[in-house]
Parts: sequence; C-alpha cells; structure tokens
Amino acid sequence: MKLKEIPISIWQSLHLQRQTLQRLNGPQKPKVAVIVSLTTIPSRFHTLHLVIRSLLMQNVRPLKIVLWVQEGLSESLPKSLTKLVGPYFEIRYTQGSASHRKLVHSLEAFPNKAIITCDDDLLYPNNWLENLVHEAALNPNCIVANQTRYIQYDTAGKVKPYKEWTYPKEGFDPMRVIAIGAGGVYYPVGALDPMVTEESLFMSLAPRADDLWFKAMSLLKETPTLQTAKPTKTPTPIIGSQKIALKKTNIGQDKNRTQWEALVAHFNLKTS
Repeated sequence: MKLKEIPISIWQSLHLQRQTLQRLNGPQKPKVAVIVSLTTIPSRFHTLHLVIRSLLMQNVRPLKIVLWVQEGLSESLPKSLTKLVGPYFEIRYTQGSASHRKLVHSLEAFPNKAIITCDDDLLYPNNWLENLVHEAALNPNCIVANQTRYIQYDTAGKVKPYKEWTYPKEGFDPMRVIAIGAGGVYYPVGALDPMVTEESLFMSLAPRADDLWFKAMSLLKETPTLQTAKPTKTPTPIIGSQKIALKKTNIGQDKNRTQWEALVAHFNLKTS
C-alpha cells in the first residue's frame, strides 16, 4: 500500500461504516443484469464488510453480489459481514480454497448470466460497476477489464518475464491482452471454455494464477479481452488487508511466467 493511499483508505472506510443497512439496501437504483462475484481468505474477514459496503453503494444494482467462502468457516465470519446479507448480497460455501473460486463457482451457479469479478481487499468507487457494464455493452462478446497487461514474447517466441508484459507502442492484439482481476473484470455469457471449472486442471497448471487460467480459457473460446476506454478511479486498498497477496510471489518470483508457460504447453495455445 502506498503512503498517499492511507488517508484516502481511512476516510473511505469511515464513510462506508457510517452507512446504515437501510441506506445500503433501500434506495431504488437502476438494475443491471450481472452477478458480482468474489471470494476471500480468513485473514481478510475483519475488513471484508468494507468491500461489500462499497459494492452495495454502487450507482447501479447488480442482480446479486455473491461471496464464496470455504466450507467450515461460517462460524468465523464476523457479524460486521454477516449482517449485510440481504436482498442484494449473499454468502455461499465451497469446498475449494483457490482464488479461482471468485469466478468458477458463479459460472456453475449462474450459467446464463454475465459475471463481474472483483477482489476482497479493495474499496470500489461508486461508478465502478456502471462503467464496466457500459463498456461491455460497447464491446459485445468481449471480456472487458479496468486493468490489463499484454503478454509479451521475445524474438525466439519465449515468454518474457511478467514485469515486461506491457503494451507495445503501436497496435495490439486483443488475444494477447490479459485481464487483471483486481480492477474488476466483466465476463459475458459463454466467454470461457467449459473446462474453466475443472479444478484438477487449474490446480495443476496455474494454482496461484487465476487470471492466467481464465485467459487460457478465453483463448480456447477465441474470446478477445479489452481494456476499458475510460477506466474508473483505481480502487483503494484497505489498510492491513494485503499482508497476504499472491502478487508478491507471482510477480516477485516471476511465477506468472512459469504458470503461463505451463498453460501454453498443455493447451498448445497460439499467442506469439
């Protein structure tokens, strides 16, 4: 977390905590036909209610906000979170523990609905959901994300280190754009190959890189990925929620590259 983000995080957290349940659930707002889906880990239980509050305070209403929690942890959930369960927010339980849960279980539960994923350690601006839905409407049959990277290869066709996955100065191939989950990702119905829910495969090939797994599944269905033309303000990190984060290992030790290489080899993906 950056130093300049601390006062913003404190102010936003206090503002969200002041909102009553009536305020969070009561006002009539335009509805959008999407499911907002996320998962979490125990170390973030104590701040998770702030994330959900930021989702309930959006300018538009999704069909449902679904939180996937590992079975056996229901008694560990704080009241600050469970009291938010209501007409727009529900908690569902799953046997798995991988980060892939934020999407795969909602794909199974809501096969005919568009799904937007988000992370469990960020506060989302009020126009976040509205903007993603608007951008998706302008780009039908595409995966749309507020944050993306561009898969880069060297002259020999080998994958470059993840830190070098940046956009070229001119032109780009949407099939090499990868959606980054933190900023929010819109998945239209049928965007991913049905193998997306096969846990044994994603735990074998990309156990710590759900974004890469979903990218591979989109390539198998030949679904393009696009960066939003006008991304919303960057979500605000919650103080104390990012002590445990996959990006520290995946990026710092370049695990994203090795997991992507495994996916490319297994599925014979053509991206370079």
